[in-house]
Amino acid sequence: MSASVRNTVLSLIAEQAFLDPSEIRLDALPEELGLDSLSMVEAIFTIEEAFDISIPFDTQTAEGASNQKNIGALLAQIEALVGEKAEI
Repeated sequence: MSASVRNTVLSLIAEQAFLDPSEIRLDALPEELGLDSLSMVEAIFTIEEAFDISIPFDTQTAEGASNQKNIGALLAQIEALVGEKAEI
């Protein structure tokens, strides 16, 4: 994973969770960081704007992957989307 993408995503999630980025474990679930579904949607929107990408809608809902995926899985998805955009 690109260090730049990783650092930006972790910083944005940490900001939403009122944590230091170093406190974010890749195996943590959003709710373990104190992020409810609304907080995750806000974090996703901020990440989308930062990278000019669109994260699939199911990742943004309470029933979707954001509440079921750990931070590492979300990072992997974001990195893939950023990589796809770079190929265009």
